[in-house]
Amino acid sequence: MITCEGLVKIYKTADLEVFALQGLDLHVENGELMAIIGNSGSGKSTLLNMLGGLDRPTAGKLFVVGQDMLNFKERDLVRYKRNTVGFVWQNNARNLVPYLTAQENVELPILLTGRRRRERAKELLDAVGLKHRAGNKLYQLSGGEQQRVAIAIALANEPKLLLADEPTGSVDSRMAGGILDLFRELNRTIGLTIVIVTHDPELAKKVERVAAIRDGKISSELLRRRSYAEELAELEQSEAGEAHVEYAIVDKAGRLQVPPGYLESIGVRNSNKVRVELEDGRIILLPPDL
Repeated sequence: MITCEGLVKIYKTADLEVFALQGLDLHVENGELMAIIGNSGSGKSTLLNMLGGLDRPTAGKLFVVGQDMLNFKERDLVRYKRNTVGFVWQNNARNLVPYLTAQENVELPILLTGRRRRERAKELLDAVGLKHRAGNKLYQLSGGEQQRVAIAIALANEPKLLLADEPTGSVDSRMAGGILDLFRELNRTIGLTIVIVTHDPELAKKVERVAAIRDGKISSELLRRRSYAEELAELEQSEAGEAHVEYAIVDKAGRLQVPPGYLESIGVRNSNKVRVELEDGRIILLPPDL
C-alpha cells in the first residue's frame, strides 16, 4: 500500500532550511491498521501530509497503491485525493460545516461522484453508528459523534487508504476508545488500510503495529505479539504478558537509532559514543570508557 524509501522533506524560509524528514523508510501493507508516534517536530504530520497528497517530498521515493507520487502533476494529485485517500483531522472545523446536519455534511463530498448522495450518506452514517442522528446539527452532537461524522465523510469516496491526524485529540478517553473501535471495525470488515498519527501512547498500544519517528526518521517499531482481541481475553483472565515487542530500525548504511531511555539506562547521557562488542552472536552496546 505504501512504500517510502529515503524520503526527504526540506522547508525553506528566507535563508533557513529545515529538514522535516531526513531519509525516512517505511513500508505499510495493504489492509494494515498502524499508528505513527513521535514528539512535536519529529516529522510525523509532514509524513501524513505527503501521504495525503497535501505536500510534496523534496527527494526519495514515495509510492501509494503503486502510484509514484514524486512524479504527480497537479491533476494527478486532485485525482489521487478524490479517489484514493480519505483524511480525518483532529480539528472538527476542518472536517465539518457547522450549519449543516450530519447527513448534509456527509452528502457534500458525494456530490462529486454523481451518485445518489442521500442513500449513500445514510449508509455511511449507519456504518459509523449515527443513523439515528442524521438530522441533527453539529451543536447537537457530542465531540465523539462529530468525529464519527468526520470519519463517514472520509469514507464517502470509498478510499483505499484512510489517514487520521490525532483523531482522538479533542475527545475524552471513553470516546477515544469508541473511535478506535470504529477504526478497527472498518479495518476488519472492509479491509481498509488505516494510518493514525498520534502522540497518545495509550491509543498506540491498541493497534497491531506502531512506528516511532525521531529526527525525521523511523527510529523504532513495535509489533503486537497477539491480536488486540486476544490480549483483552487474556486481561480478563489476568494472564496477559508483554503486549508488544520493540524493534530498532537499521537503515541501509547500517545506522541504528537507539531509544534515549535505553541509552540512559546504561549510563550514556552526555556522549554521542558507545562501545560496541560482538559476543555469542549478539551485538552489545556499552557506555564509553572513561
